[in-house]
Amino acid sequence: MTQRRILCFGELLLRLGAPGRERLLQSPRFDVHVGGAEANVAVSLARLGHAAALAGTVSDDALGDAALGELRRHGVDTGAVRRAAGRMGLYFLSTGAGLRPSEVLYDRAGSAFATAPATGHDWPALLEGVDCLHLSGVTPALGQPAAEAAIAAARAGRAAGALVSFDGNFRPRLWAAWDGDPAAILQQLLAEADLAFADHRDIGVVLGENPAAAADDHETRIVAAAARAFAAFPRLQRIATTLRVQHSVDRHSLGALMVARGGGVERAPARQLEGIVDRIGAGDAFAAGVLHGLLTGMDDRGALRFGLAAACLKHAQPGDAHLASADEIAACAREERLDVRR
Repeated sequence: MTQRRILCFGELLLRLGAPGRERLLQSPRFDVHVGGAEANVAVSLARLGHAAALAGTVSDDALGDAALGELRRHGVDTGAVRRAAGRMGLYFLSTGAGLRPSEVLYDRAGSAFATAPATGHDWPALLEGVDCLHLSGVTPALGQPAAEAAIAAARAGRAAGALVSFDGNFRPRLWAAWDGDPAAILQQLLAEADLAFADHRDIGVVLGENPAAAADDHETRIVAAAARAFAAFPRLQRIATTLRVQHSVDRHSLGALMVARGGGVERAPARQLEGIVDRIGAGDAFAAGVLHGLLTGMDDRGALRFGLAAACLKHAQPGDAHLASADEIAACAREERLDVRR
């Protein structure tokens, strides 16, 4: 495998989860995991053998030390992460059960990342020799400085000749906390992207809803939204997304779709997921899997199936970041038998 250099830019977080299937503070305990959308992608790609790095800002205290140490443990280069006074971004998770859905509570306002100046990164230097820059819509949702930094990174990535990857990750609760214009800001990010992880809802946020497609089935709406995105953003080459059907909290069906400029459509058949352990981070595992496939020379179908297998496996592992190896994901993609490995 040819190792690629990938830079991810985003906020490193701590996740505080209620143990088991409890509600938040039903008992006075939390399970703690390190996460964040872009950091999750960096960890997955490092585990897949790439030279993955994270850029961003974390609190200059014991919490920041622990979070960075966890990334380094999995092979992520944290040399581009700045330390600053302030607090660590947090989120709280109550995992659903039965008819009660999971719920996320953000506590990220005023974090060291959210308040960091937009001009604090030397993007040309950070992107020198980088093959891929990965960003997500979570970062600009945190406020004006973070939005400006994400746009600057995307433009620098384009200028450096890196493949620019953007995951929509629309978070309405974060956007609602400030007076930013999601459509205007996300348009600037998509304008620099080669690859987008998005469905028709993400495209609708950016370009406005398409009433004509409202009655169509889910896949048809995604393909129609992709056509609108390709027309609006000439640099965009591919759009990929998972297709999820939730039968219950613990039983989902997960497929995937990739639409290429010019109209090519690849489909990865849905897999049945029973006894889900943790679905948080599955979209990041999918993004990392697709990126791994494309960066190592897989065709669109192979990259999509590899990405779907990564996302499916993530549901069987607690925590935000996916830790499976390339061999494990490839075996899942081949739908090998689940005998005990000895």
